[in-house]
Amino acid sequence: MGSRSNIIGGFSKAALFILALGLVLAIDSITNDFFTNHLGIEPRKIGGLDGVLFAPFLHGDLGHYLSNALPMIVLLGLLFANRNYRPVQSLAIVWTLGGLGTWLIGRPNSTHIGASIVIFGLVAFLICAAFFLRSWRSAAVSTVVLFLYGGIFLSVLPPLLNSSMRENISWEGHLSGAIAGAIAAWMIRKK
Repeated sequence: MGSRSNIIGGFSKAALFILALGLVLAIDSITNDFFTNHLGIEPRKIGGLDGVLFAPFLHGDLGHYLSNALPMIVLLGLLFANRNYRPVQSLAIVWTLGGLGTWLIGRPNSTHIGASIVIFGLVAFLICAAFFLRSWRSAAVSTVVLFLYGGIFLSVLPPLLNSSMRENISWEGHLSGAIAGAIAAWMIRKK
């Protein structure tokens, strides 16, 4: 993991990020979903590419925000607590590739929003990093993350293959995020 100050710093950064997401949700609610209507990922539309950067900040309602808040705090906290993960670089890879993947494979005439792209990416990253970094600390984190969040990988499947998946949930974002997380872990591997 890291020193106590790294752990506290990592979880503090994660909590600040979640507060920022809450602020964006509040402003979006006041402005009648202005951000959501203009900054989500719109698959294969040039105008929808800005969503690659902005979609993880956007949530449909308070329930959507709250369902992403705790996993984001835990996963970002674990990411930023260990410098070996190269947290800024890894988060940038997960965020960007996850968004681009969603833009490429997302259903037409849809808008994809929410931090779940990043959540799935961080789960995959933290699990895969143990293999690529060959560190007992990474293995311990990987085990905890797999135990806490491993079940979410069922929602990378489309509703046709996963009867519990609701139609309005972006399985494409989940799948793209998970693939991006594995790629990010490979990119920061020890050579």
